Amino acid sequence: MREYLKEAFRVAVAGVKFDEGHMWVRADEDTVVIGMTDFAQDNMGEIIFVELPEEGAMVIRGDACGTVESVKSVEDLLSPVSGEVVSVNEDAMDAPESINEDPYGEGWLFEVKLDDAADMSKLMTQEEYERHLDTIDSDGDDDF
Repeated sequence: MREYLKEAFRVAVAGVKFDEGHMWVRADEDTVVIGMTDFAQDNMGEIIFVELPEEGAMVIRGDACGTVESVKSVEDLLSPVSGEVVSVNEDAMDAPESINEDPYGEGWLFEVKLDDAADMSKLMTQEEYERHLDTIDSDGDDDF
């Protein structure tokens, strides 16, 4: 990971876990809140549209559950966990630029009641995700 980003990243993501698809997951009592990482939104560029799963929908770890469109590309959102969607961020759908501006805060995407708490153990810690990003940066490949 680029050195100048490390400190800001550590502060923003305390207690957050990550998957290889560049989604973050934060435990919030009996649910988890999910969003796109700063790395993902930065590589996509200006986000202009987001389609999220509906409340009550079941999402499955690793399966597409929505899309994000930027001026550069359209990407599937792959769920980092399995469970029932209990809330979606309507504000992010109305103002998708919030994902670029505050990916770990106002730009969150949806909230899930986990089917299996073990899904959380399959995710990377902050330190593991930083090492994962270092391998991407060292490859010279900024695609996600």
